[in-house]
Amino acid sequence: MPGPTYRVAIVGAGPSGLFAAQFLSAHPGVQVDVFDRLPTPYGLLRYGVAPDHTSIKSVATALARVFDSPTVRFLGLVRFGHEVTRDELVAGYDAVIYAVGASEDLRLGVPGEDAAGSRSARAFVAWYSGHPDAEPQSLQGVRQAAAVGVGNVAVDVARMLAKEPLALDSTDMPEEVLAELRRASISDVWVIGRRGPQQASFTTPELRELCTTPGVRVSVEPPCSEWVDDDLLDRRSRANLTVLRDAVERSSAEPAEPAEPAEPAGHPRVRLHFLFWRRPVELHGDPVTGLVLERTRIGPDGRVVGTGETERLDVQLVLRAIGYRAVALPGVPFDEALGVIPSAQGRVLQGGEVAPREYVVGWIKRGPVGVIGTNKSDAKETVQQVLDDLAALGPRTDRVDVLGLLADRGYHPSTFDDWRRIETAEANRGASFGRERMKIEAWHELLDLVQRERPGGPVPPGH
Repeated sequence: MPGPTYRVAIVGAGPSGLFAAQFLSAHPGVQVDVFDRLPTPYGLLRYGVAPDHTSIKSVATALARVFDSPTVRFLGLVRFGHEVTRDELVAGYDAVIYAVGASEDLRLGVPGEDAAGSRSARAFVAWYSGHPDAEPQSLQGVRQAAAVGVGNVAVDVARMLAKEPLALDSTDMPEEVLAELRRASISDVWVIGRRGPQQASFTTPELRELCTTPGVRVSVEPPCSEWVDDDLLDRRSRANLTVLRDAVERSSAEPAEPAEPAEPAGHPRVRLHFLFWRRPVELHGDPVTGLVLERTRIGPDGRVVGTGETERLDVQLVLRAIGYRAVALPGVPFDEALGVIPSAQGRVLQGGEVAPREYVVGWIKRGPVGVIGTNKSDAKETVQQVLDDLAALGPRTDRVDVLGLLADRGYHPSTFDDWRRIETAEANRGASFGRERMKIEAWHELLDLVQRERPGGPVPPGH
């Protein structure tokens, strides 16, 4: 005889949520509903991975197979805390998994940070990735730009600014984004870190890709001769230093730049500067005309401290890429200091006690660290707790019909078939430009394709 049927809700259709759905779908008797406020699944795979990183984006193709299972449904255009509440999901499912990621970015906390031209790298990534919430990013008047941070987000935005736009024509970038990049006249890009190159968190393939971008001349400060002994470093740090050394050597061997650079064949288009042991202390102008940096060092307690020595970069664009932060979900426990839902091996904790039938995966569980693959082992750990608890607790006998509640309020979630319609439209749009696909980034076009109105008016960022 068949066993009991369990229903599990997952809030968030990004990599962590879909890995969780994948593991759950392998167990007979478990039905999964994946909720998202967007009509498009895949989260950061669609809206956070650089458009020219097609090999990473192909992970979405593998994750899409989870929706081939008749036991997994995609339910888009449902905002947690708006169309559906925590109490309703907990009452309607045997288990609820929160997989919403981290939707805000950390701030520099320096004077001038709110000036025009000082922006979030997260917002810049959302723009070139075609996110429907993204605000247009003008590059008019920008000759020099700085990315503050030494992780992969800083590398990505620096590469987008430094790369020849023609090399992006084959990507799924919206045409409006490509047009803005073509109009831009970027001559210098700085990547700035408050520690040394050996402590930078770039992953080596991404750093190498940036440093070998055609037409880019690389410099590093402090120079390679002042770096620590490689033998004291781990493998990734040693590899990163090798990439930087090789890039500097290649650039030094290239012909000198002309007085008016950029276009003659054989000359660099953009100068890429890595500045280590610096931290921003002030932005000048509104719009931004300069970035003041203070030199740093390691203090007696191992922390970074300022030396009091400052310098100014003439820049018209500053992108902060110093980390992401999760935001609290309505009614769900949240640790403001750590920026996560408190949990133990994936089980949500409320007041130090396990909240029955509630779980967490991904960045909202462990903080915004790790690569996409990290979410797989993370989800596996959480799903194991879900399965153990379902076996112990058994199915609910009084489950609320959540979709019935939504229908009664006039809300009708979008489906995976609706997403397929968006995919087809993006492929058709891309074909008209000679590309495989092109993102549809406007809310009204997405909603027309899924043939739904936006419930309750504008959809705010985050869940």
